[in-house]
Amino acid sequence: MSKFNYGGQAVIEGVMMRGSKFMAVAVRHPNGEIVIHRQPLTSRIYTSRWAQWPFVRGLALLWDALGLGIRALMFSADIAMEEEEADFSGPLAWGTVVIALLFGIGLFFILPLLITSLVDPWIASDLVSNLLEGAVRLALFLGYIILVGRLEDIQRVFAYHGAEHKTINAYEDGADLTPETVSRYSTLHPRCGTGFLLVVMVVAILLFSLLGRPDMLVRVASRVVLIPVVAGLSYEVIRFGAAHHANRLVRTVLYPSLALQRLTTNEPTPDMLEVAIVALKEVLVGEGLLEAPVEARRTLSYAQN
Repeated sequence: MSKFNYGGQAVIEGVMMRGSKFMAVAVRHPNGEIVIHRQPLTSRIYTSRWAQWPFVRGLALLWDALGLGIRALMFSADIAMEEEEADFSGPLAWGTVVIALLFGIGLFFILPLLITSLVDPWIASDLVSNLLEGAVRLALFLGYIILVGRLEDIQRVFAYHGAEHKTINAYEDGADLTPETVSRYSTLHPRCGTGFLLVVMVVAILLFSLLGRPDMLVRVASRVVLIPVVAGLSYEVIRFGAAHHANRLVRTVLYPSLALQRLTTNEPTPDMLEVAIVALKEVLVGEGLLEAPVEARRTLSYAQN
């Protein structure tokens, strides 16, 4: 079995899986058919040797969440709306990525600073000011997850998120990739993107607390400029935790990130598991780790750029 850590993301009525050389999205069409899009990962952020350096490789994970993830989400939305030609790239897709990036920076990095500035004149300690900003950031993050999790459509996405985790857990355990077998695995996973974002929030609190309390313009700029640093450090924490998850102390430290996944994963149905399994198998086929199932080719629509 490959030592590469496979991962993915839930999308609308489907799952995106990512390997070392290929990614694939499998989406349940309204007619019941599973539609697949697969493409090679040719960007230099995946193929360059420097992309595997510690603290740099975390940027690839951030890119997955913003680049591949959002474009996979748009692809799934097209399929769910029964669009014949689902576009996985182009100006609209990249424009959406930029908007999502700006929204995330504004909501989780700039807004907490602005809220804290309202009471800053009455805070004597620089450390307390930065810790309060971090607490506001964490509260906004948790509130956002809880709020969107109440939406019915998002609850189905969270169920596909659970299907993604179960499938990865089963694959890493060497189990058969069938809905019956995969269903027995946990919906929680130590490398989850949700857990990564929580670690980002905590690392940001620790890092920004060291910067003192300069002028507001400098503080705003520092929050934006240091995002890659925060992401790189956070990824190394997640990677270390996943590699040493058997250690009781490590499990204890990372328990909040696993507990948070209970808010973003639901128990999937067998047909959701089937979609997640198809997505992972498509990646494994692309990377030469699995033979293409002939029987599946007769029932699946296949799209590839």
